[in-house]
Amino acid sequence: MAILHKGFSFVSSSLEQSPFRRSAFVRYRHSLWLLTARDLKVRYSTSVLGYVWSVLDPLVMSLIYWFVFTQVFQRTAGAEPYIVFLLAGLLPWMWFNGSVSDATKAFTRSAKLVRSTSIPRTIWVNSIVLGKGLEFLLALPVLAIFAILGGATLSWEVVFFPLAILLQAMLTIGIGLIVAPLVVFFRDLERAVKLVLRFLFYASPIVYDFGDLPASVQPWAAFNPLAGIFSLYRAAFFPTELNWPVIGISAVISVLFLALGMWVFSRCQRSVLKEI
Repeated sequence: MAILHKGFSFVSSSLEQSPFRRSAFVRYRHSLWLLTARDLKVRYSTSVLGYVWSVLDPLVMSLIYWFVFTQVFQRTAGAEPYIVFLLAGLLPWMWFNGSVSDATKAFTRSAKLVRSTSIPRTIWVNSIVLGKGLEFLLALPVLAIFAILGGATLSWEVVFFPLAILLQAMLTIGIGLIVAPLVVFFRDLERAVKLVLRFLFYASPIVYDFGDLPASVQPWAAFNPLAGIFSLYRAAFFPTELNWPVIGISAVISVLFLALGMWVFSRCQRSVLKEI
């Protein structure tokens, strides 16, 4: 605790001694929120259903998979109630999938604004991740409703939910910072990302549990960072989903992706401004 206290004291004193950095951070945070709010308003202002669309896609997908695996086939994967199991995986997947997909168009879609503004260009990726993250949070009441209807019990492991959000945000931002600038130079990468995301959907424990995989595959599947992150989400209702070795691997990979993304972005930023 003493070490943490000294660390926070050092950060606070640094900010106080550097008002320029503090004001720059405040401006960045303010601009990030304005850009995110603008995108959300544009997305839903012309929609009659508005908020409903943020939950309709994962809800319909969950109901389809629930029907196929419980009514058509004899399901042996996952846990009961299966609809809650599905939603606990599909909702964060929609956040990840939507953020990475939109990151491929982060610079090409707003080229004029990117060139004309002086704020750090990482904001164009971060606003996408934040916007999709807010949609994810707004969809959580649907998970709660089905948990109540399905008789799922909320366990104390729900305290790990914020950790899952943090790890997923780090992972998604890192991948977005890699994809966004590279697509400017390699336009075919946008289609390649869609193919990878489609493969990753089935390679991730969304409609099945990590433990349902063959023992020979599990060591390789553990290097999918979404495996550990999804287990943290599901632990709120399914405590047996916690797999700390896999979660540890996911945490390390998420941090590495964030560091790699920041490095790639810093190396490509000037070239991107010239290209767009």
